[in-house]
Amino acid sequence: MKRLLKIGVPLLVVLAVLAFSATSLLKRSDKSTASFRTVPVKRGDLVATISATGTVEPEEVVDVGAQVAGRIVAFGKDVSGKTVDYGSQVEDGTVLAQIDDALYAADVSQSKAQVEQAKASVMRAEADLGQMQAKLFQAERDWNRAKKLGPGDALSQADYDAAVSAYDVAKANVAVGKAAIVQANEAVAQARANLKRTQRNLDYCTIISPVKGVIIDRRVNIGQTVVASLNAPSLFLIAKDLRRMQVWIAVNEADIGNIHPGQAVTFTVDAFPGEVFRGEVGKVRLNATMTQNVVTYTVEVITDNSDGKLLPYLTANAKFMVSNRADVLMVPNTALRWVPQAEQVVPGSGSAPERSSALEGSGRSRASAEASQEEAGRGVVWVPEGTLVRAVPVRIGMSDGTLTEIQSDELKDGTPVVIGEQPKDTAGPSTTTSPFTPQFGRGAGGGGGRRQ
Repeated sequence: MKRLLKIGVPLLVVLAVLAFSATSLLKRSDKSTASFRTVPVKRGDLVATISATGTVEPEEVVDVGAQVAGRIVAFGKDVSGKTVDYGSQVEDGTVLAQIDDALYAADVSQSKAQVEQAKASVMRAEADLGQMQAKLFQAERDWNRAKKLGPGDALSQADYDAAVSAYDVAKANVAVGKAAIVQANEAVAQARANLKRTQRNLDYCTIISPVKGVIIDRRVNIGQTVVASLNAPSLFLIAKDLRRMQVWIAVNEADIGNIHPGQAVTFTVDAFPGEVFRGEVGKVRLNATMTQNVVTYTVEVITDNSDGKLLPYLTANAKFMVSNRADVLMVPNTALRWVPQAEQVVPGSGSAPERSSALEGSGRSRASAEASQEEAGRGVVWVPEGTLVRAVPVRIGMSDGTLTEIQSDELKDGTPVVIGEQPKDTAGPSTTTSPFTPQFGRGAGGGGGRRQ
């Protein structure tokens, strides 16, 4: 029994070692025979853009309000003779609405009466002045006679003093009469100013279009009472010219440095899927807004709308053209991010620094390696070589968020580069896929963001 144990224990150890070796060989063989997914290097034009969303706005909008309070009793007629409504074409001076003017018409009538009354007061003051001047003339003659006679036997002292007093009173009355005329004339001016104010309020009861344009919003109905107190209530919104529109786009502060007037912009709207509209940057507004600690600037994009397709307040998905490269080699971003296992690499492939950088582990170390490569403007792509892959160093250029420009003497148009591995249940011959097809394999996760 002891002899059997002596023979059996070493045998079990040998069998365990053989089983472990066989398992390791099978795993390594499975790794080395993994099938890779590849895409060809392409040559073409690459455009870098900044994506953002905004709203289509009329280039110039006039808000027509009411300066008096009252009830809306009627709407006017547009250029076609129809009642003013949404979308109506109006001219400068077109009557838009009528406010009940009964109270204001009464105020005008009262002001007119006050003007006439003030005029009558002027006439009365002038007549009074005439009487006062006549009395002054009589008093002056009496005074002159009294001076010749003097106080004595012919003229008592009392009569002499009375003549002097009457003359002085008459002169004072004439001055009062002249002041009364001035006062009456000022009362006329005041009455006329009051009449002008009440007439203007009466005129404000008729709401008139100040510009030629299109009514894009009607905010009142017949019978509705508008109240004008501290702020003028808004009744109509008129766009002066819908043939030229603006797109107000909110751009993140990280991208605003790449936006400048005259820059080309393309945008789409959901109302016309598949159609691309073009415009250019008009101005960058400096009054930034902050929403949940995100700072954005409003950029005005000018676009032509001669065909009238664009409607106010459509949501626009815009792309600002930042830079472009013509006739360059391009690979998907996933090709620069994919990292093989060490046993999948052709021995001696690439220089030692390139292999060590590209083969750094996963997680933070791999992300750090990619960041350092992008900062240095260099990277590595992998090309299949039999059942293994070989590293090819490249210089990294511009990216549009999906494709990246590369420069390499070893690569040319059509050279396959690896973007991932085939799942084991579908492993087979190497396949070539489009770079625009969503990738779900290891290493196929693409980056992205607002900047493309």
